[in-house]
Amino acid sequence: MIHSEINMKSFERIPVTTKRNIQFVLTDIDDTLTHKGRLPAVVFVAMERLRAAGIRTIPITGRPAGWCDHIARMWPVDGLVGENGAFYFRYDDKLKKMQRRYFKSDEQRDADRIRLQTLKNEILTKIPQCRVSADQAYRDADLAIDYCEDIPRLAEGDILDIVHLFENAGARAKVSSIHVNGWFGDYDKLTMTGILFDEVYGRCLDDAKERVIFIGDSPNDVPMFAYFPNSVGVANVLQFKEMMTHYPTWITEKEGGLGFAEMVDGLLS
Repeated sequence: MIHSEINMKSFERIPVTTKRNIQFVLTDIDDTLTHKGRLPAVVFVAMERLRAAGIRTIPITGRPAGWCDHIARMWPVDGLVGENGAFYFRYDDKLKKMQRRYFKSDEQRDADRIRLQTLKNEILTKIPQCRVSADQAYRDADLAIDYCEDIPRLAEGDILDIVHLFENAGARAKVSSIHVNGWFGDYDKLTMTGILFDEVYGRCLDDAKERVIFIGDSPNDVPMFAYFPNSVGVANVLQFKEMMTHYPTWITEKEGGLGFAEMVDGLLS
């Protein structure tokens, strides 16, 4: 795969003037907030510190709707984008009401699920060593194929074969640090983030992007890395360097959630 030159700078070098301008932290979850599959306590502390500083934290994740409902209600976040851009959820503490905004209608998602069921059977037949992700039952819009979360890691060729099976069926496919996610629809993490900013904050994302940090770790974050000038990769992003077409501007010294906490320390210092 042809990729851009790797030229990431240590987050320690981010200018003070840039830090003072940040109003939003957008973050992937798996292997960005988590570390070795767990969510470290320092991550929750870091998100609480961001909230106390008046900076909104918004996870941008491939995880399913069921998880996102929980996260929107119980984490110190201002909302989140889930299933790689299929929706955003936001919980209003005062009204005690969940706002759920999907990219596609209920009817469209019902039709997509039938197509994804057929595609799931094809993938499992042709790549029998993969599995459907353990969180699939909680998904509303996509199909997640596990290549290393709960099974031994697949070879790179098998991962790419899964991507090609999705794409040959007319679906979009993205590789996260644990799954290959596929869906039908012209959206991704960046698309729904733009919708959220417009509908929730009344702001055009193009006008606000200088006030945003996005932090992630894997190829499904590439649209965000490419779009936001102040994009950050936790250290483990380097394991995917051969699969990425664009890299973050900054990189942390530590991996996963420890890198996220490092970034927050640097941002608020």
